[in-house]
Amino acid sequence: MTTRRSYFANILAVLVAAACGLNRPAPAQAQAREAQSNEAQSGADDVVSRESVWRDPDIPALGNPDGDVTLVEYFDYQCPVCKRVHPELARAVRDDGKVRLVSKGWPIFGGASVHAARIALAAKYQGKFAQAHEALFTAKVPLTEAVIAELLSQAGVDPARSASDLAANRTAIDVVLARNHAQAEAFGFPGTPAFIVGTFRVNGGLDAAGFKQVIAAARAAQEQR
Repeated sequence: MTTRRSYFANILAVLVAAACGLNRPAPAQAQAREAQSNEAQSGADDVVSRESVWRDPDIPALGNPDGDVTLVEYFDYQCPVCKRVHPELARAVRDDGKVRLVSKGWPIFGGASVHAARIALAAKYQGKFAQAHEALFTAKVPLTEAVIAELLSQAGVDPARSASDLAANRTAIDVVLARNHAQAEAFGFPGTPAFIVGTFRVNGGLDAAGFKQVIAAARAAQEQR
């Protein structure tokens, strides 16, 4: 980089959605000045670099791994808005077909959320991150360690192996979660859910149409560069 300002601190627009609702994003042009004046925190450049945000090697990409637009979500498996938004996001990603989805656990709802985020990442060691992620997001009951183990089992994930892989890789997994947390704070997100869509930053939840709108805007912005 040529300046201390990170790539994502120069995002083209800030699309703000209400954190407690499913609202359409604000027009990009109306928020451009705010984005241009938002300086990165000193020393945070590496944390919020394009590669660190978009292509963390420790987080499996969902959606289309070869997609032309990357959508990063910061979520908590116990966040009620995240759970409501999850099927809307999944629908938008599925309908588009060309979106790389990077799901970054940001557990802020207590110990059960931390365990869920850890165990989902541990499931990647048996190639089952996507299955664990979906099972935890669609749970209809409060999460506990016992509930999580049952959900994994029902989704075809070996809960005993996940627990073993978590024990063996706990430090590495906690480093990933710490990195997710640092990114979310560097972007100034007030809580979950939050998203980076291309170079757009979105606070709060959208419906499928809102996600499609911001994905299209991100794709258009990339084509203009």
